[in-house]
Amino acid sequence: MRTRAILMTSWLLVLAAAFGGAATSVQSADLASVPVYAKAPPVEPFNPWMIRLRVLGVLPDAGGSTVNVAGVPPLSSPNSGLSISNQAIPELDITYFLTRNIAAELILGVSRHQVSGSGTLNGLEIGKAWLLPPTLTLQYHFTDLGAFKPYIGAGINYTVFFNQSAANTPFAGLAVTDLHVGNQVGVAVQFGFDYMLDHHWGLNVDVKKLWLRPDYSATVNKAIPVTGRANIDPWLVGTGVTYKF
Repeated sequence: MRTRAILMTSWLLVLAAAFGGAATSVQSADLASVPVYAKAPPVEPFNPWMIRLRVLGVLPDAGGSTVNVAGVPPLSSPNSGLSISNQAIPELDITYFLTRNIAAELILGVSRHQVSGSGTLNGLEIGKAWLLPPTLTLQYHFTDLGAFKPYIGAGINYTVFFNQSAANTPFAGLAVTDLHVGNQVGVAVQFGFDYMLDHHWGLNVDVKKLWLRPDYSATVNKAIPVTGRANIDPWLVGTGVTYKF
């Protein structure tokens, strides 16, 4: 009897070990079949603000400007006209993205220009004026080209002329005094691109064309009134750095 009991106990231990091993294998297989999910990378929130700091070349195109002298038929270039100096200035622009593709841009800067005669008035110094030309454009940004992000835009410009002064420098018996250039609203178009070096910093190239044709008035020899239209129509060509918040 004792021998039989020992044999029965041994068989029970063998069966328990066999079933235990099978259960462990099944449990291991079940655990191995459970998919392991990696933690998703954090999604950086969209920030709509961007700023750029540029060196801007202001390149007026004064062809077609008119000079009207009291009692004399209107004259236009190349017979008599205006020449307006180029200028290089620092410029700041602030951009706000309404969506990932559509943005509004405001540019801020001031420039100082010399105005002189052209054509038959070549050599006549007329004066100088400072320009504040804030320009607001609506842009479309192409975002599917990697780090290269070109854009196009169009908008409106309002140019304020201030610190105007006549040259009052005699030339061929003529001297200009009392220069006044009127503020003017104009249309702007632009194209350019950003090349992003990382998520925040990039390089920018931007070109704008403004149609700016203010009226002006002056006095020659403190007696002869002169009026006309100054076709400034500048190209604004800039390059600089971009920072995206």
